[in-house]
Amino acid sequence: MNKIFRRLPLFISLVLFVNVCFAQGLEEKLNVLSEKYSFTFEKITVNDFFTEKYLLLIQQPVDHNNPDSNQFSQRVFLSHLDFDNPVVLITEGYGADYAAHPKYVNELCPILNANQICVEHRYFNESIPEPVDWANLTIDNAASDHHRIVEILKNIYHGKWVNTGISKGGQSAMYHRYFYPDDVDASLGYVCPLNFSIEDKRVYRFLEQVGDSICRQNILNYQIEMLKNKEYYLPEFKRLVKKKNLTYNMEIEEAFDLLIFEYSFAFWQWGNIGCNDILMDPDNPENMVKHLDKVTGIDWISDQGISKIFAFYYQAMLEMGFYGYNIEPFKEFTDFTSNPTFVFSVPDSLEVVYNPIPMQKIDHFIRHEADNMIFIYGETDPWSATAVDLTYNTNSIKIVKPGGSHTTRIRNLPEDQKKLIVETLKSWLGLAY
Repeated sequence: MNKIFRRLPLFISLVLFVNVCFAQGLEEKLNVLSEKYSFTFEKITVNDFFTEKYLLLIQQPVDHNNPDSNQFSQRVFLSHLDFDNPVVLITEGYGADYAAHPKYVNELCPILNANQICVEHRYFNESIPEPVDWANLTIDNAASDHHRIVEILKNIYHGKWVNTGISKGGQSAMYHRYFYPDDVDASLGYVCPLNFSIEDKRVYRFLEQVGDSICRQNILNYQIEMLKNKEYYLPEFKRLVKKKNLTYNMEIEEAFDLLIFEYSFAFWQWGNIGCNDILMDPDNPENMVKHLDKVTGIDWISDQGISKIFAFYYQAMLEMGFYGYNIEPFKEFTDFTSNPTFVFSVPDSLEVVYNPIPMQKIDHFIRHEADNMIFIYGETDPWSATAVDLTYNTNSIKIVKPGGSHTTRIRNLPEDQKKLIVETLKSWLGLAY
C-alpha cells in the first residue's frame, strides 16, 4: 500500500503530461495546467508578431519556505508563438503594466523567434500580498516565484529558455539564475548592478571620473550654486513642490539638498541632456529649479515618489544594496554631517538590517560558476560602477557600450557588439545565425 502512495505523485505527473500533450491549442493546455496549479487566465489582445496572448493570475505562497503561508496572485503575461520555439522569460523587477499592451514585444523575441513570458515582481502593482508581510520580500522568494512559473509553463514549452531583465529586472534574472541555475539555458541582464552595501562607494569614484573634466566641473558648478545660494532658490522649489502636491518625510531644506546631491548621478544615468545643456542662470531661479526637476525629478525622494516603488527601496536596504551621496564637495553648504544613504526611505516602524551575504554569494556564483550569461552596460551610466565582474572561469561575457547610458539595449549598440551578443546567444541556444 505504501509503495502505491509513493508512486502517486509520479502517476499524477504522467497523467498531466499526457493530458497537456493531447490538448491541441494553447487555451486547452492552459486549462489542463490551471486545474493542477490552481491559476486563472484570460485571453487578451495581441499584436501581429505573436499569435495569442493571455494574462495568467498564478497563486504563489508569500513564503516559499513555508507552503502553508498565505498566498497572493501574481500577474504573468504570456505571448505565444509556437510550442517548440525558445522562450524569453522577463523577470521584471517592478510592475509589469507595460506588458499588457498588445504591441509590447521584448527585443529578444524577434531575434530568437521566441515566445514571451513577462512576470510582474512580487509586491508591485497588482501582485501585492494582502496583508503585506515585508519580511517575505526576499530575493529567495522572488526567485522561487520565477521558478514555479517556469515549472508550470515548461509543461507547454519545450524549447530553450532565456531569462532577461532591465536594471532591477536584470538583478532579478541574476538572482533567479543563482537559486535555480537549471531553469533556463541562458541569461541576459541589461544595466544591472551588483551592489555590496547600502552605500556602495564605487559610485563615488565613478562620478569623479566619468565623462570629461569640463563636463564634471559644469555639473559641480550647478550643484554648488544651488546649495551655496539655497535661500535664494528655496522659495521657487517650495512653489514647485506645492504645485506638484508633493510632501517629504524630512525638512524641506534636507529634501532640497538630497535632490542636488542626486543631480550628478541622474545626469549621467539617463543622458537626457548634454554637457552644454547644464543650466547656469542664477538670475532666473525658476528656471534653475525647473532644470533640477528635469534632470533629477523632485518627486524622486518625495513621499509620493517613494510610495510608488517602496518595495524596491525595502529590498535595496535589506539585501540588494544601493548608493549614497558623497558630501565632501558640499560640506560647507549643507547641514548633513555624513554621507546620507537611503535608509530614510524606510519608515522607523519597519526595522530593516542590511545583509551583505546574499550579494557576496551571487558575486561568487557569477564569477566562478555561471555559464551562458551576458551582461550589457552603458559606459557613462553610474550603475556601471557596480556592474558584475567576470573571470575566465566561465564563458559569460560583459559588454559596455561606449558613451551608453541606462537606456543601453541591444538595438542601440554598435554593430560589432550587437553581432557578438546575437551570435553568442544563438550559439548557446543551438539556433542558426
